[in-house]
Amino acid sequence: MATILFYEKPGCANNTRQKRLLMEAGHELIVRNLLETRWTAEELRAFFGDKPVPEWFNRAAPRVKSGEVVPEALGEQEALALMLEDPLLIRRPLMQVGDRREAGFDMQRVHDWIGLAAGTGETANLEQCRRTEHCPAPGKHSA
Repeated sequence: MATILFYEKPGCANNTRQKRLLMEAGHELIVRNLLETRWTAEELRAFFGDKPVPEWFNRAAPRVKSGEVVPEALGEQEALALMLEDPLLIRRPLMQVGDRREAGFDMQRVHDWIGLAAGTGETANLEQCRRTEHCPAPGKHSA
């Protein structure tokens, strides 16, 4: 099994479920706080690979939900600058195994990459915030 460097927002319900699935599959996690990590644009950019810029964003981030930040209107450099200023904008989790890095938790992609336990029964979207109203202040729930 893999040793995964897993960047999360502490208290995020989806990150908790993602970590549980990975551990059930036998992976070892080294968990880091995404919000307190001192990122450089180059380090952060490596997690997004060939994904289009809008897919780099946490759609539940208050600034995205309010319309203040419109991911579809941003280029790479502007998006990275905003994320370095406000890490809540970064799509979670960020994961690294060896030299490979990924952003987000698409179950099929994660399974194909490092494997998930068969029959986990987990069918919910593990990236979308389950809260539908505007998020409270950062740290109050999983936004």
